[in-house]
Amino acid sequence: MAVCARLCGGGQSRRCRRRQRHSQADQDSDSEMDMDDEEEEERVSLLDLPPELLVEIFSSLPGTALPNLALVCKKFRQILNTETIWRRRCTEEFGMRDDLRKMEIVGMSSRDLYVKLLHPYRHILGLWQPDIGPYGGLLNVVVDGLFIIGWMYLPPHDPRVEDPMRRRPLFRIHMWEKNKATIECMYGHKGPHKGDIQTVKKDEFSTKCNQTDHHRMPGGRQEEFRTWLEEEWGRTLEDIFHEHMQELILMKFIYTSQYDNCLTYRRIYLPPCLPSDLLQPGLFKGTYGSHGLEIIMLSFHDSKAKATKLTGDPNVPAGQLTLEIDLNCPVRLPDLEHQRSMEELSRLVLGVHEEAQRGLQARDAPSEAAEADPPQGAEGVEPGAAACSAAPEAQPFVLPLGVMTRNEVYPRTCKMCFYGTGLIAGHGFTSPERTPGLFVLFDDDRFGFIWLELKSFSLYSRLTDQLSHAQAPSIERFEAMLRNMQSWTS
Repeated sequence: MAVCARLCGGGQSRRCRRRQRHSQADQDSDSEMDMDDEEEEERVSLLDLPPELLVEIFSSLPGTALPNLALVCKKFRQILNTETIWRRRCTEEFGMRDDLRKMEIVGMSSRDLYVKLLHPYRHILGLWQPDIGPYGGLLNVVVDGLFIIGWMYLPPHDPRVEDPMRRRPLFRIHMWEKNKATIECMYGHKGPHKGDIQTVKKDEFSTKCNQTDHHRMPGGRQEEFRTWLEEEWGRTLEDIFHEHMQELILMKFIYTSQYDNCLTYRRIYLPPCLPSDLLQPGLFKGTYGSHGLEIIMLSFHDSKAKATKLTGDPNVPAGQLTLEIDLNCPVRLPDLEHQRSMEELSRLVLGVHEEAQRGLQARDAPSEAAEADPPQGAEGVEPGAAACSAAPEAQPFVLPLGVMTRNEVYPRTCKMCFYGTGLIAGHGFTSPERTPGLFVLFDDDRFGFIWLELKSFSLYSRLTDQLSHAQAPSIERFEAMLRNMQSWTS
């Protein structure tokens, strides 16, 4: 009632105010002042505002506040039936514009769309990582037309790392039937069919297919495998001559096929961006040898750059820290002739690696050791100087002879290089260890990493898709998400 009183006039009801004014009139001979007070109270009453002005006011309120506003009085409830209010909420909160014209054709009101579809399922909009064991994934749930659609993002076919991402719909929610939200599974090749969505807990939900027979193909598992292989890799098994790669592909098909009827998703956020970052953080696709292309998230943490896997493999699963770059340890490349020598590159990187290890030992040592001079960067560069300095000029770059790469066409100039470590492990994430390597920044959208121990090169290219509802509420929430991601697959 207090809320009602404030909305309707900043105090008690009119009848109560009228009695108070009459009582005051008996005690106060200044009738003109009472008249002024009465006029002032009338001016602050929302109930006395014209309907078109109330529509404008209510349209500016968040949609979550409107149901409580409808409980204030009958007049407010009637005004909240105005389409203009709900159309503006759909536009401002969910980015719907041209799609609202389609609603008029199908006879759907903006209020029904907001109340029965957009608002109830707003908590699943954004980026999610599916729980598919070591393989992970990237799901983007968006408002798409008059639907809410869950798109699974797939990397380009190996090794075309700079091609755009591929998308495959996993589920959709709409209101075409019976004026209520309908959930449909989109997996398989027989068209949409019945599905279900359950909210497990905050920042986690699951999908379930109620008609898994729609996922089966007439030719059985062999036809399903050939179709999956064409979609996943863009080729047939006969085109893949490497026996180890064939085993990895077959293993992934068998493993992921177990999740075609039920999947659990956990929310992930895009990394926050600071002016001091070496480049804009975000999502990148990169080459991982026989495992094909994988998706990683690049984020910055003081003097460290970290690349976390969103998709993974049986060796290093999704959620793990695949790269860690020390921005206090720049590496100056020699001329092109010496860059072609693997021994020369190893000497440079391992020299910085040993210096970095001594720095770590000094920090862990007693206080007198900690008072020693801090370690310098490569070639005497002060820690952090390279990362914070003005953008350097591009310098020639070439891979050393003997380094394997999935991309023979790679950038031949780079901006900066840093010492870093990459995570390698045996099958089943056994015996994981961080090994030294070289981080190579080519431009704002591409970087690479040379794995010294593996003698291989990974090229990464930025994912340029627009991803809405994906910003972290705070740096603390983002940091907590990264820690949780590692625990999911450890």
